[in-house]
This record gives sequence, structure tokens and C-alpha cells, in this order.
Amino acid sequence: MAETTKLSVEKALEKLRGGDRLKSRDQQLDEKTEALNEEVRRMRAQRLRLDQSKPKRS
Repeated sequence: MAETTKLSVEKALEKLRGGDRLKSRDQQLDEKTEALNEEVRRMRAQRLRLDQSKPKRS
């Protein structure tokens, strides 16, 4: 008969939660990336508005 190893409840929970940590880290990075992308879009729109309202000098 094959020998099976027994895990303590604590170690079993750590193994199960290990995947959640990776997901949450990836989700955090995705949220930060999205926030930065939104900031870039906002700044580009602001620059366009400023460029259009600025009188041209020749």
C-alpha cells in the first residue's frame, strides 16, 4: 500500500491560500496599471485642451 503523508490543518490552509496570494498580487498590479493608464489618458486630454486654447505665436 502506498504511503500517504498527512498535513496539518495549518499547512493545508497555507497551501490553499498560496494561490490566492498570487492572484491578489496580480490583481493589485492590474489595478495599479489601470490607474496609471487612466492618469496618462487624463494628462493627454489635458495637454490637448491646453494646446488648443493657447494662442499661436508667429
